[in-house]
Amino acid sequence: MDRNHVMRSALVVYNLGGTLLFVFPSSFGRLAGLPVPVPRVYTALLALFVALFGGAYAWLARQPRIDRPLVAMAALGKAGVFAVILVCWLLGEVPGRGVLAVSGDVTFAAVFAWWLLGAMADPVEAEASRAAREAAAAAPPAQA
Repeated sequence: MDRNHVMRSALVVYNLGGTLLFVFPSSFGRLAGLPVPVPRVYTALLALFVALFGGAYAWLARQPRIDRPLVAMAALGKAGVFAVILVCWLLGEVPGRGVLAVSGDVTFAAVFAWWLLGAMADPVEAEASRAAREAAAAAPPAQA
């Protein structure tokens, strides 16, 4: 299985579903075990952030070369979402279906970690990363 194919194939639809959970908390959100009622400002901001991440994933998937730091940030974000929901479930604040609803997040975190580890082992990718770091170090500081 090609890691680039896996990387480029899934997240937009998953994040669209996540966005819908927060835009419509009393219907879709309830299916995932989200508490209601919630002030609209919180659900709107969460929906915006999830949609922005979905847009970033869509942009990333269309690039000829995948940006490793963005993938690392995505892996941390997905793992963090799962960790927060898991802790809330352990504290009795979120039902078990909430953990089930974010199981996709921990799955994507694992896929991202798998891709990053494979990218580090790829000699072409390692050389491109080294060259990019050297170019960034050699660039003059940005003027404000």
